[in-house]
Amino acid sequence: MGRSALGSGLFQLTAMTPQFQSITPGARLSDRVAEALAAEIRAGRLAEGDKLPTEAVLVEQFAVSRTVVREAVSRLKSLGLVDSRQGSGVFVKPQGFQPLNFDARHAVSKGAVVQIVEVRRALEAEVAGLAAERRQPEDVLRLRTALQALGAAVQGGGDGVAEDVQFHRAIADTARNPFLMGTLDYLGQFLRGVTRVTRANEARRADFAREVAEEHERIVQAIEAGDAPAARAAAAGHMDNAIRRIEQADPAFWQQQGEALARPLISALNPPS
Repeated sequence: MGRSALGSGLFQLTAMTPQFQSITPGARLSDRVAEALAAEIRAGRLAEGDKLPTEAVLVEQFAVSRTVVREAVSRLKSLGLVDSRQGSGVFVKPQGFQPLNFDARHAVSKGAVVQIVEVRRALEAEVAGLAAERRQPEDVLRLRTALQALGAAVQGGGDGVAEDVQFHRAIADTARNPFLMGTLDYLGQFLRGVTRVTRANEARRADFAREVAEEHERIVQAIEAGDAPAARAAAAGHMDNAIRRIEQADPAFWQQQGEALARPLISALNPPS
C-alpha cells in the first residue's frame, strides 16, 4: 500500500472499508494501533456513527494479535472516541470536547517530572494569588493547620506526600474557583506521583528540606497578608526551586529511586479498562 501505517496516511479508503497497514515493532503495539484509529476519527475519515472494522479485519490489516486490537479499542473507549453496541460492533461516538489525556510513554523520566512541575507552577501561582485576594480567617487557620500537619509528618519520619498534597489543596480551596479546582482534581492523579518524587529527593538533603519549609511559610504569609502579587511570586518561586532541586539531584537518586517513584504515573495515565 506504499505508506507506513503510523507515519503519513494511516489508511487508504476503498469503496467499503478503510484499509490499514501493518505496524512495525517499537512502542507498545496497542498504543500504536489506538493512535492510528484515533487519528482517522479526529481527521473525520472515520465519522460519527461509523462502525469500526471488525476485530478480525483489524488483526489482519495491522498484523497484530486479537489482544492488541482489544487493548487498542479499550484505549479508544477510555478517550471517549468510540463505544460498543451489544451484538452490533464498535462505533465512533459524537465528538464534543476532547478529554484531557497525556501520553504515558513520556511519563517515566526526569524530564517528565520537571514538565509536570512546570504545569503546577502555572496553575499554583494563580491559585495562590486568588487565595490571597479571597482568604477569610478560617482559611488562614486551615492553611496553618495543614502546614503544621506537614511538619509533624516529616518530623515523625514520614514522607509528607499526603500532607503536602493536602496543604496545596487547602490553598486551592481558598481560591474558590470551581474550574481551577476541577483542573487540579484531574491533575491530582499525576501531581501526587510527582510530589512523591520531589519529596523523596528533598528528604535526601537537609538544606533542601529546610528550603521547602521556608517556601511554604512564605506562601502562607503572603496569603494571610492578602498580598496577591507576593503570593503568586512565592508559589511560582516554590515550583522554580522544586525544578532546581530535581536538576541538582544526585544522579544516583534518579537511577535508584526516581524512576521507581515516578512509575505509578504510568498507571494513572493508562488506567485498566
